[in-house]
Amino acid sequence: MRAALSSSNSTVKNQLGNPTERPTLRWIFQCFQSIHLVTLNDEKEISNLTPYRQFLLRLFPSECYQYYQC
Repeated sequence: MRAALSSSNSTVKNQLGNPTERPTLRWIFQCFQSIHLVTLNDEKEISNLTPYRQFLLRLFPSECYQYYQC
């Protein structure tokens, strides 16, 4: 993830909301804690997958991004 941030010249927010190029993996995983798979009337939907969380997902390998795309 850090290499992806560096190559794209991007930053992410740390625990205090400040931009950082070196987030901890624990912090990134905590950002994903509120994402849930909801099944309603036999249809699956991902809840709380915000644009910021989608940005974070794109920093991971493509297999991780595909995991969250039902």
